[in-house]
Amino acid sequence: MSFCYKLDKDKLDDFTSYLDSIKDVDGCVMPALQKCQNVFSYIPEPVVDLMALKLNVPSSEIYGVATFYSHFSLKPKGEHDICVCLGTACYVNGSDKILKSLAEELGVEVGDTTEDGKISLSEARCVGECGSAPVVMIDGEDFVEKVDPSQVHNIIHKVRKADL
Repeated sequence: MSFCYKLDKDKLDDFTSYLDSIKDVDGCVMPALQKCQNVFSYIPEPVVDLMALKLNVPSSEIYGVATFYSHFSLKPKGEHDICVCLGTACYVNGSDKILKSLAEELGVEVGDTTEDGKISLSEARCVGECGSAPVVMIDGEDFVEKVDPSQVHNIIHKVRKADL
């Protein structure tokens, strides 16, 4: 069983109005996907079908664009994101082991979200903190530097505590 996300009717209505406003604009798929990602935090399958109908483009075109660009996600995101840098400096310092430990402790694969919808686990090719390798980034702004696998439990605890 995986984390399930229910679409908010008001958000869906607002997004539908947005689609109506751009349906005749050339190249409207990219702005529609960007708006969708901002509104829902991911690209839900039912919304892809809605975009296809409203924009009069095939669903395959929408999926093609959404899967080509890595900043789009077709899976629901958690309230928090733990991202492990796998850039060269981090990798040679063991970030792959940290990622594996996080996945095991959270009970998810990379790119997935915990059952309670609280934490997503992701990876990045470089977060620009090579001098502090290996690095784990929390919610895109909080860096944990020189991480080793023994810190995994504390990192998860810190993220869960942020929900209090």
